[in-house]
Amino acid sequence: GKAYVREKVCQEYKILGKENFRTLTIISTSRKYSNGTFQEIGHLVREIVSLAETCCADGADPSCYDAGSTALSDKSCGADSPFPAHPGAARCCGQQGLERKLCLAALRHPPQPLPRFLQPSDRELCHAFRLEPREFADRFLYEYASSYSQAPLPVLLASTTTFLSMVSTCCISPAPTACFLKEKLERKTLSLLTLTSNRICSRFSAYGKDKASFSSLALLAQKIPTASFEELLPLAEDAAEVASQCCDSMAEDCMQKKLLEHTSRVCSALSAQDRRFAACCQGKNLMENHFCILAMPPAPATRLPEPPEPTNNELCAKEGALHATRFLFELARRHPNLPEAVLAKLYDSSGKLREECCSSKDPSACWDSKRQRIAAELFPFLAKADQLCGQYHKLPFLEFKKRLRDSLAQPEPEPSPAPLEQLLEQRASFASSCCLSDAPPLLCASKV
Repeated sequence: GKAYVREKVCQEYKILGKENFRTLTIISTSRKYSNGTFQEIGHLVREIVSLAETCCADGADPSCYDAGSTALSDKSCGADSPFPAHPGAARCCGQQGLERKLCLAALRHPPQPLPRFLQPSDRELCHAFRLEPREFADRFLYEYASSYSQAPLPVLLASTTTFLSMVSTCCISPAPTACFLKEKLERKTLSLLTLTSNRICSRFSAYGKDKASFSSLALLAQKIPTASFEELLPLAEDAAEVASQCCDSMAEDCMQKKLLEHTSRVCSALSAQDRRFAACCQGKNLMENHFCILAMPPAPATRLPEPPEPTNNELCAKEGALHATRFLFELARRHPNLPEAVLAKLYDSSGKLREECCSSKDPSACWDSKRQRIAAELFPFLAKADQLCGQYHKLPFLEFKKRLRDSLAQPEPEPSPAPLEQLLEQRASFASSCCLSDAPPLLCASKV
């Protein structure tokens, strides 16, 4: 309701003070509208800060905030609105009053596929800072928050605050190089936390909890194919639980605390089994250990017997989802280079198949026909995707493209309608963006 929104904003404004409230508003609006321009975000921030400054002052008319926020929502719905454009705005603007305001407030852009923030050199940082300190800080907050828009707000706030503090300290220091070196070392854990939490929460927001848990399970299976389903499933569920508790949390240390606890559990469970995990878990800094595990490439393919396929009855039983997940886990550990986007697509398809066959009049007949198609079409596709990413990881890019061209030039049983060059660019583009361990989930889902 109106009073709650006003109380919340005014309480924040009074506790933080105008400048800190403004900083927080730049970060939160840049996160929400991560594809908006610097100018559009600037317009919105000025309006929000002005509204709080005017209507949260002692003695302000109680109706001031409601009238001001209504005027702001009207401006958002105007044909020449200076605020970030959003395809969902038209639906909100069809509503009136509080419904319209709440609808507009809930809008947010999908995350950018890859962070666009590139940190300049220390010299360039200081030059821009000395030239126009406030403009420098605003632009940095906008670029950093929109690039890492899925990182939890408290993590972004801590990361940006310490960065700006480092710049303002070191650019007036008599020994800037030594100062930057020392400050960057102190910020290392926080920088890694920002990168990592942005990646974790991007997957969580794209996938939801169950699929995020499966994604973690599949990635672990590819890194340590010798570990069993029973060993890895609790770790994957724990990772999804961290995301569900901390991605939207306003608690200052939620993500760092829970992520470090999760890393300890992974290290305790897997270090004795695998020397690569043991090497990652040796360090004293748990955040660096977690990042090391995330960056670990898939293990070399191991010779494992054919996985037992779940029976028709098992798939339609109460534990059907678990049987399907176990089979997908077996596929992931046998195809260590299969990209996450393909595994995520398989997860979706398996859910649709179970829904379709288990609700049909003759589930067994339905499953038998699907199994024939899976054997004829899916398994060859998985082998090709596994090979494509395997070669991408192993070869220099030009050599990879040359091999890819040669393989595409081979006559196929069913000739492709697309010309060779078009196919080559399509596959190379897929490999360079989606074979990576930090591949953007939404972009790669559309490329599969």
